Order: sequence, then C-alpha cells, then structure tokens
Amino acid sequence: MVADKIKPRLQEKYENEVSKKVLEKFGIENVNRLPKVSKIIVNTGIGRFLENQKLKPDIRDTVIDTLTKVTGQRPIQILAKKSVANFKVREGAPSAYMVTLRRDRMWHFLERLIHLAIPRIKDFRGVKDTAFDAAGNYSLGLTEQAVWPEINMASVTFSHGMNINIVFEQSDKEMSRFVLDELGMPFVRPEDSDR
Repeated sequence: MVADKIKPRLQEKYENEVSKKVLEKFGIENVNRLPKVSKIIVNTGIGRFLENQKLKPDIRDTVIDTLTKVTGQRPIQILAKKSVANFKVREGAPSAYMVTLRRDRMWHFLERLIHLAIPRIKDFRGVKDTAFDAAGNYSLGLTEQAVWPEINMASVTFSHGMNINIVFEQSDKEMSRFVLDELGMPFVRPEDSDR
C-alpha cells in the first residue's frame, strides 16, 4: 500500500490561506481565475566562460553540479541561436544551463529559496519588488551559489550566480506581488528603500 503523498508546506499555505486572501482582496468570484505559480526557471549563463567557443570541463561540471544540487534536477544546455560579434559568441556555442521546475519540486525549491537561500545573502535588506513583468512573472538574480546550504564552497572551483524566474498564470503585477508577499518572500520594506 502506497502512503499518501505529503504536499509541500508552501503549496498547502497557498491553497489553504493565500488563495482565500487573494479571492477576498481582488474580488475574484471564480476559484479557477486565481493566479497560480506554474513553473520556476533557474538559469546560469556561461557565455563569458567560453574560451575559443569551448567550455572548460571544470566550469561545465561545476555549473551542472550546482544546479543539480540546488534544484534536484539535471540542467539542460542551451546553445546560442545567433552569432554576435560584439560578445564573441558564435551560433551553436554553449550559452547557458537551465532547469524548469514544476509541481512539487517547484514548491520545495520556492520554500528553500525564501526561507534558506535569500536570508543568507550578505547585507540583505530584502528583494526588490520592481522585477515583475506585465503578466506578473517575477525575476531575481543571485550573484553566487554560496547562499545555498547544499553547496560546499571549499570544493567549488569558481563562483557563479543564477537567474530565477517565477512564472505565474492568470496574474498581473499586483496579484503576483501579493501572492509572493503572503508566501513569505522578503520584499524590501518602504522604510529600508531610502537607505
């Protein structure tokens, strides 16, 4: 007999508490019109580490290992679609590694991002709330992988950052900001933004 699968805590909080607050605050009558987090994309650009259009194996291995440990999923390699002379990039050269998270892995990652990784950023005063697009998707960047507890910086050959995009369905800037705020995303408080 298979035991019932336990939902991630953040997903339970969204379904039991946050969704009700969103319905009330924005006057949404149909629960199917609620904004939903549909996926999270984690991306690390490697174009600047290319040497003669080839990526050093230790850099490639470090990026793959970091993204695998942080997300629980092996990343895919993204190749450049166009040649750009100013950036010394040729079509077909490696340009990034990317992971797309959905369902349980997405919720577990979001919880660890909010409660473990972001608070470990040096001189942290909150994430900016200006990085929403018109559809309500939120983007933030981390400058180094050391903020993740899974990463042992003593065994890493070089430091790199990552871009994280939280993709919403049926949302806008205001609704997405409200949902992330209720889930515990530590946005900059107005009194801290003057500093």
